[in-house]
Amino acid sequence: MGQGVKLSEIVEKMDLKNLTPDVELIGREVNVPDINRPALQLTGFFDHFDSDRVQMIGYVEYAYLETLSEERKHQIYDELLSHQVPCIVFSRDMEPDPELLIKAVQHQVPIFTTSKSTSSFMGEIIRWLNVKLAPCISIHGVLVDVYGVGVLIMGESGIGKSEAALELIKRGHRLVTDDVVEIRKVSDDTLVGAAPDITRHFIELRGIGIVDVKSMFGVQSVRETQNIDLVITLEDWNRDKEYDRLGLEENYTEFLGNRVVCHSIPIRPGRNLAIIVESAAVNHRQKQMGYNAAQELYKRVQENLAKNR
Repeated sequence: MGQGVKLSEIVEKMDLKNLTPDVELIGREVNVPDINRPALQLTGFFDHFDSDRVQMIGYVEYAYLETLSEERKHQIYDELLSHQVPCIVFSRDMEPDPELLIKAVQHQVPIFTTSKSTSSFMGEIIRWLNVKLAPCISIHGVLVDVYGVGVLIMGESGIGKSEAALELIKRGHRLVTDDVVEIRKVSDDTLVGAAPDITRHFIELRGIGIVDVKSMFGVQSVRETQNIDLVITLEDWNRDKEYDRLGLEENYTEFLGNRVVCHSIPIRPGRNLAIIVESAAVNHRQKQMGYNAAQELYKRVQENLAKNR
C-alpha cells in the first residue's frame, strides 16, 4: 500500500457532515480500503476488531443501540472509542447519542453523518479508497484514450510519443497524461493511469515548449484517469530485427504483476504514428469482441490450401 488517504479528503469527497468540529482532522489518515460495521462490537465482542477501518453505523446498529440501557451504552461507547478508530460514520442522517459525541471529543475520534444509505455509501467509499490506496508506480510514457481503449505509448526520450499524442488529440481522442504516467493496480485485472497533479493536461513538444491541451483543444480533449488496455512501444527501425507481421500471438508487458498486451512499432520517416495507434486500438477492441483478423486470414489460407489439394 502507498500513502494513506487524508481524513479531510474523505470528508470532502464523500460530502460528510462533521458532528465533532472540536476534533482535529489534520494529520489523520485512513490506510485500509475497507469499511467495518461494528455490529458485534456493540454487543461487547471486541476480539478480532478491525479498528483501523472507517466504522459505519447503519440502521440495524442504530436500532440495536436504542435497545440498550444508558449505562450499557456508555460502557460500549468507551470501549469502542478506546480502540482509536479513524472515524465513525452514521448513515441516513441519523443523529448519534449526545453522550457518544461528548465521549468522542474526549477520545479525539471524529464522528460524521451522511445522507446516503449504508450499502450505497459503503460501495462508493470502498471503490474510491481502493483506487486511492492501490499500489502505484510512475513510468515514462504517454497515456491516451483512443476510442475508449487506454493506450500507453512508451519509447526512448525524443522518439515522438508526445507528437503522436498531439496528432491523436487533433483527431478527436483524449489525453490522460504526457511524460509521466502514474499507474495504480486497482485489481488483479485492472491498471488505472493518471497524470501527476503538476503536469496534468500539459504536453511538452521539443522545439515549441509546453502546450496546455485543455485550453487549446477544450475539455473534450482530456480526461483524468483511464484503464490501461494496450501498450505501444515505439523504437527506431532496425533492418536486422524481425518484426511481427501477422499478430497471431499476443506479446505482453507487466506492471505491478498485471499483464497488458504490448506491440512494438518500428519508427521510420513516412509512418503516420497516430493512424497506427488508432488501428492498434480498434484491432484490440475487435479481439476483445471475439474477432481476430490474423486468425481469419490464417483460416482462409488453410481453407484455400485444402481446396487446392
